[in-house]
Amino acid sequence: MEAATVSVHTPAAKTVRVVPVAHFWQLRRFIGFPYRLYRNHPYWVPPLRRDVAETLNPKKNPFFEHGTMQPFLALDAQGRVLGRIAAIVNGMHLKKYNDGVGFFGFFECVPDFTVAQALFDAAAEWLRHQGLRYMRGPTNPSLNDVAGLLVDGFDRAPSILMPYNPPYYATFLEQAGFRRVMTMWAYYVHKKYLKTEKLERGVALVRRRNPTITLRTLDLSRYEEEARIVLDIYNEAWSDNWGHVPMTENEFRHLARAMRQVIDPELVFILEDAGRPIAFSLIIPNLNQALRHVRNGRLFPFGLIKLLLAMQLGVVYETRMPLMGIRKAYHGRGLDALLVLETIQRGKLRGYEACEMSWVLDTNKVLLNALEHLGAVVDKAYALYERPL
Repeated sequence: MEAATVSVHTPAAKTVRVVPVAHFWQLRRFIGFPYRLYRNHPYWVPPLRRDVAETLNPKKNPFFEHGTMQPFLALDAQGRVLGRIAAIVNGMHLKKYNDGVGFFGFFECVPDFTVAQALFDAAAEWLRHQGLRYMRGPTNPSLNDVAGLLVDGFDRAPSILMPYNPPYYATFLEQAGFRRVMTMWAYYVHKKYLKTEKLERGVALVRRRNPTITLRTLDLSRYEEEARIVLDIYNEAWSDNWGHVPMTENEFRHLARAMRQVIDPELVFILEDAGRPIAFSLIIPNLNQALRHVRNGRLFPFGLIKLLLAMQLGVVYETRMPLMGIRKAYHGRGLDALLVLETIQRGKLRGYEACEMSWVLDTNKVLLNALEHLGAVVDKAYALYERPL
């Protein structure tokens, strides 16, 4: 797909003015810009504006208990918005790594490198003033949220809570001195092309070797307790992954409240060893297949009707696995295969035809190989970029 399909077309900006977002009306323009940039775009899925506003609201998003953020707008001489970016300090990241890394996110830009360069420079200057030495991104606002830049797979819509952007963004980042520091893959598994025989044999062997391990689904009647179990496993299981930052309890509680509205409890699995939770996997319906019909990102007055109608017509036939975690003491036992097979089997019973497993770090060779042997195919590639300040 060519960059020209983005619907905002401006001549090369002779004058670009970057201003910090300091007022409510500026924040509204910051939130609203992508809906104009991608108007009528065939693959971009508009997020709900209220969700974006909540993410950026220090009073509602617990990220701001340890992080700070400064959004910027790029304007032309007439005051029209040409782009946006946010400079981000992630306190939990600095506490864990102490590496001088700041972040950028929420980057959107018309196809004009002059605008992109001005935005990157503004974010970099703000981060320098915070005493930081590197700028990495995009994260919106952290790796525990929507993160990464789409670098391959532009001709397909993103799955739920995954980003979309035009191809020229990667070019602009590289022109501005960024280098890729991590690639993340989205694998697509369709029931028609699954090769489960080997997986089933492997899982049978895993069960024989681990007779005390049992599987159960999420108990909605004690949802908060279940969420804390998942958080505890997640923070341990992911602690050695590249770039991982532990979620605070408030961050996870915030995420859990949002997830409760969309999860199917029959597709959230918890493994226990003699009653002790040791692993989990989370599957969510790909509601982007319905949300793509709410083009302006507003549920009212007509967006909710369109969303409900799309749901009733059965347009949501895919799922996404965003999270899986296994306690370190249980690594190497093949429990991930057990969770994947259960996901496939239960998903088909629940009427879902396919699942996206995303994202998978390029360094996770064990999972990458397992997915390829299963018959999964790479559907999209995402990347994180970094440059010194």
